[in-house]
Amino acid sequence: MGFACGFVGLPNVGKSTLFNALSHGGAAAANFPFCTIEPNTGIVPVPDPRVNKLAELEKSAKIVPASMKFIDIAGLVEGASKGEGLGNQFLGHIRGVDAVAHVVRLFSDSDVVHVNSSIDPSRDLELILTELMLADMDFLQRREEKTKKMLRAGDPETKAEWELAQSFLASLSEGRIPEYDREDPSVRRIAESFQLLSTMPAFVCANTDEEAFRSFGKDEMSRRLIETAAKHHMEVVPVCAKLEEELGAMPPEDAKIFLEDLGVEESGLERVIRTGYRLLDYITFFTTGPDETRAWTITRGTAAPDAAGKIHTDMKRGFIRMEVESYEELIGHGGWNEAKLAGKLRIEGKEYIVQDGDCVFVRFSV
Repeated sequence: MGFACGFVGLPNVGKSTLFNALSHGGAAAANFPFCTIEPNTGIVPVPDPRVNKLAELEKSAKIVPASMKFIDIAGLVEGASKGEGLGNQFLGHIRGVDAVAHVVRLFSDSDVVHVNSSIDPSRDLELILTELMLADMDFLQRREEKTKKMLRAGDPETKAEWELAQSFLASLSEGRIPEYDREDPSVRRIAESFQLLSTMPAFVCANTDEEAFRSFGKDEMSRRLIETAAKHHMEVVPVCAKLEEELGAMPPEDAKIFLEDLGVEESGLERVIRTGYRLLDYITFFTTGPDETRAWTITRGTAAPDAAGKIHTDMKRGFIRMEVESYEELIGHGGWNEAKLAGKLRIEGKEYIVQDGDCVFVRFSV
């Protein structure tokens, strides 16, 4: 599995319609709040032409691409942090994903009434983030009381937690998403233990109609949205559900031509996946042979035994070495056996950091 991406937004912004277009999930979509109550889930393959190229080269009987999970979470309403709407149930569902797509509405449809009576994606994004930040403030303030009692013991870990929590509370009270040194393992560990909603990896998914999609970034409304998202260090990905539905029904070559006619290099699905992978710092490595070619997702910086453990836990436990060839080099040599006969496979040990595009064979013993 690549990663789980949760769609979060106000009611009637088209989350379920977008979910269905991207994942073909068949989620209920209707013109009233809380049409989605329990999260809908869809799993889609991660587009990666390298998988098919390797399978063709090795004449693989089976192709298994990496995959990602879309989760359509019920609509958020103002006051969710205080229990309004689906309240805590909604907020709890967000904590179960790896990355969040904040869905805001840029499409016009008189049959679908906006919960706030007008289309203003910048306002909607600020409302969503405010509710998440208020929920985080409430959590940190309650935790603060517990930590304050433990401070008297003089534990340095408790002191570090207290100081970070105070810093986060100061940012949240000013309407800013907390920032911290993600390169510092101890700080990162404490920050992640808070499980704050506002600090989760996130981007904005602008749900457009065809007209708004073609003019995105040129009209005032989309420019203001881009500025608002940038203020919170988030990227905006425009997606048109109707276009995605049409693309999903086309053969790949026809879909490519269709996108070229639109002047777009990637589909919305591809952009969403690429953005999520970048946010989470994910990369892909491959195993390939006559039986199967498969793509595996890991975090950048993963050592060889841990990457092997993604394939099977026994491989990590009994790891001996890893035979490695980059995708580009393997294609250049004409296949795994050809590279092996030419003595081009690298032998890597436990300290090796697996790179994006590595093709590997794991030697292990248990």
